[in-house]
Amino acid sequence: MKLKQKTSLIVTLFMVMMVNGQDFQGVATYKSHRQMDFKNNDSTINSELQKELQEQLKRQFQQEYTLTFNKNESLYKKNEKLEAPMPSRGGITITFSEGPDMMYKNIKESRFTNQIEKYGKQFLIKDSLPSPKWELLNETKNIGVYTCFKAQIRTEFKTQTLTETNGIETVMKEKITTAWYTPQIPIGNGPAEFFGLPGLILEINDGKLTLVCTKIVINPEEVITIDEPKKGKEVTQMEFDDIIEKKTKEMMKQSGTRSKNGTTVIFQSGG
Repeated sequence: MKLKQKTSLIVTLFMVMMVNGQDFQGVATYKSHRQMDFKNNDSTINSELQKELQEQLKRQFQQEYTLTFNKNESLYKKNEKLEAPMPSRGGITITFSEGPDMMYKNIKESRFTNQIEKYGKQFLIKDSLPSPKWELLNETKNIGVYTCFKAQIRTEFKTQTLTETNGIETVMKEKITTAWYTPQIPIGNGPAEFFGLPGLILEINDGKLTLVCTKIVINPEEVITIDEPKKGKEVTQMEFDDIIEKKTKEMMKQSGTRSKNGTTVIFQSGG
């Protein structure tokens, strides 16, 4: 056996022993990058302005997150930072919404709590964790000092678009999510809503969103506490989806009406 393989095996066995310990815990830092679709109905917006707006938005979507975890639980939240004003050029005002403010997962009890603010209201989504059907692939790569394996999952999602006649069309699309996980940290967890692999997920990509782990601390000196979020109107995932769908239709209709007398800019940042 080569020295590199021996070292990897020793590290993996050591990590397994640590995980089996009662007090195993860790903190992983992730950075996000998001692809955006720039759409507008105003031919007076030249390509240079579009490019400038695209670059400024790209920087806005580069965020940093922390995943605090133990054997059974995790808490994923965005790190606070001073936000720069969103670009405003030629009377164009751009707004966008982020993902979960704070997401708690309990793998052992197969449930999650997602604290999120939408349209000025705080929601507390409580529901069961789904059972992801990952396909394990025979590909590897290194992320830092960790050997990672590739996995994929295919899902369908519903999206709504504004038609040329200002109508709303609902279509189903397929999304392929690719994960890179490391058995060297044999915790079946990961950033955001992702979990269910035989190792901590260090990188995830769903076609538009990419999350990459940049730092991991195993068993830090200061004891970690994982507190489940408690603020917001309690709803199920289905109830929350219905609320967002109705609000999206309402906003798209308003946007279609306004577009007759002004500029409409739409950014799609989701799946």
